[in-house]
Amino acid sequence: MENSRLKRKRRKQRISLFTNIIFCIITLASLTGCIILLLNNYALRNESKEAMAQVSQLEAYQENYVYSQSDLDAYVEEARIDAREEERKLFLDELKAKMSGSSTATAMLRDFFTEDVVVYADNEYHFFPISDQLKKHTYVYDNFIQLENGQIEYVNDLDEVVSRKGIDVSRYQGKIDWEKVASDGVEYAFIRAGIRGTTEGKLMEDDRFADNIEGAIDNDIHAGIYFFTQALTKEEAVDEAEFVLELIEPYKITYPVVIDLEEVTSEDARTADLTKEEYTQNCIAFCETIKAAGYTPMIYGNLKTFMIMLDMEQLEDYEKWFAYYNAPVYFPYDFSIWQYSSKGSVRGIDEDVDLNICMKDFVKKD
Repeated sequence: MENSRLKRKRRKQRISLFTNIIFCIITLASLTGCIILLLNNYALRNESKEAMAQVSQLEAYQENYVYSQSDLDAYVEEARIDAREEERKLFLDELKAKMSGSSTATAMLRDFFTEDVVVYADNEYHFFPISDQLKKHTYVYDNFIQLENGQIEYVNDLDEVVSRKGIDVSRYQGKIDWEKVASDGVEYAFIRAGIRGTTEGKLMEDDRFADNIEGAIDNDIHAGIYFFTQALTKEEAVDEAEFVLELIEPYKITYPVVIDLEEVTSEDARTADLTKEEYTQNCIAFCETIKAAGYTPMIYGNLKTFMIMLDMEQLEDYEKWFAYYNAPVYFPYDFSIWQYSSKGSVRGIDEDVDLNICMKDFVKKD
């Protein structure tokens, strides 16, 4: 009886053990399935990412290479049109801003065409590319300082004035009190020696030449000379120079002797048909005659003179006196004197007078 109970007990134990083993196997299988599912899910995610990357590569490939040449040309032209439209809008906005600021047409063109010298002359705009063959000035525009009285000085980086105040005069200024002129800080004066008539071509001394040059020198104002030319030929230009040399022979001239070349607009002007080359050769003939006599030759003119009437490349050896009545000065090439006003006021002169600023010391040391 006891053996029978023992057998039943052992049998139950075996069944319980078997059941536990079965449950363990089932649990292990479930756990294994979960792990497998997780691994499969991870693999699917990677495959999905790889598939998406392949799709992106395919799209990129299609975008860059699959389109036909005509499609590409159309897209390029569309981009160009968009760029031009944007550029046009920016240009018009800038133009509108400048017009709102009361800029003149010439000033606006000069702002836009910075690689050219823009000259308005004879009812036309002329564009001259800035030449690498010509000497450029090295002035810093911000160093030209306009004073409260309208006069201009040039300063160095230490704010020291390094320019010289000057005027130029003729019979049109009338009788001048040169002592008062000197007291107003004028250091030099260009005196008009004379002119050649614009029609008949007669050489004429300025009515006030002697009074002006003697008045300037007597008051320790350095004297320069200018002559208004209307020479038709090199021979006439030499005649003009010799005429000037005879007039100035008795005086101490410490500043340059200048050929004044300006356009004469009258229909019967004797120089109306001169070419650029003829004007240039006449200037050279005048300057070389002055130089041979021991003086410093110089050419006076404005934008039209230097950019249209003369060939600058042939005149590099000569000093330039540039007339321009706005600030800052608009001229890229080398010059020594800037005539910045024709409406100046100086003590001792009742009429308007030209004002000049000189950045070079022409006075030769003894």
